[in-house]
Amino acid sequence: MSEAVVDDIVAVLPPLLQTLHALSFIVRHLDPPEFADVVDAAGAPDEMLQAARARLTAWPEGFGEVRTALDTASEAALAACAGLRAVRNGEGDLMAAFRALRYLPRAMEALYPLAATLPPVSDYFLDASLQDDAAFKARLAASAGGHTGVFHDKNELGNRGGFSLYVPEYYAPDLAWPLVVALHGGSGNGRSFLWSWLRDARSFGAILVTPTAIGPTWALMGEDADTPNLVRILDLVRARYNIDPTRMLLTGLSDGGTFCYVSGLEHNSPFTHLAPIAATFHPLMAEVADAERLRGLPIHIVHGARDWMFPIEVARHARALLTKAGANVAYGEIDDLSHTYPREINPELLRWLNGA
Repeated sequence: MSEAVVDDIVAVLPPLLQTLHALSFIVRHLDPPEFADVVDAAGAPDEMLQAARARLTAWPEGFGEVRTALDTASEAALAACAGLRAVRNGEGDLMAAFRALRYLPRAMEALYPLAATLPPVSDYFLDASLQDDAAFKARLAASAGGHTGVFHDKNELGNRGGFSLYVPEYYAPDLAWPLVVALHGGSGNGRSFLWSWLRDARSFGAILVTPTAIGPTWALMGEDADTPNLVRILDLVRARYNIDPTRMLLTGLSDGGTFCYVSGLEHNSPFTHLAPIAATFHPLMAEVADAERLRGLPIHIVHGARDWMFPIEVARHARALLTKAGANVAYGEIDDLSHTYPREINPELLRWLNGA
């Protein structure tokens, strides 16, 4: 790699990664009454990124893929920051802020292919506890080939019913691997939601599937077309990869978490563990669920005390009803969490799934 290209990467990559961290901070702490304070607390690393991005021009032949990845990720990160700052300054509403944040997973998707060649990018997609672990990084570098990494099956943005898949680069077919099926929130999609979980699946060893609902959101009322589609997707993944049938987690955010109850409490559900996040729960779900299915079923409920969409009392009531019905309920209440995804709970959920 030429010295000039290295200099450009060194100039662009740190502010890009800092901007992604700032956006992730906003995603985690987003709370309508505190929106302006949260945006201000995230700082403005995008200003340095904007200045550095101008260096991503006129590179020598042979570096086009690297330049395109950095430029695409930078463009998406800057668009997210611009949209959020406009709302912060009174130009738009909360929905405009949510639309701006959709650029964050697009930036991550553009950047991820560089994890194989740029150590700072690889570290960004690793848990902090592993960033100095030489033995783990050696495993990560010994890629298993073309059947690992990120894949999308009919899951372009705007498509419905497809799925995205991540398989750790150190996947070994002679081992049975835990599976995480993570369901996006209402109006979301699996391609974007993949990036809420990829860092932890990569760090701690899990195969990750993020489907997209067939309709605008999951089938919470009326005919359930989503459960058969989940089974179809599960069959495809299990046909190619060695999945541990005793460690199969169905989790999800908001409507996706509610659908964990709807689908996961069915008597023939293949999932061994359920983890609804920021979900609503109707008492009838416990009453109509198969009693044998509920008996001893591991369910991990996570909810924010500041949730403005589904008040915390909903989660507390669900814990009481499901425990009474015989489920093995773990419960996590996060004091500073609004109605958003707390990515920090992923390692805990994986330890729980693995029986640790």
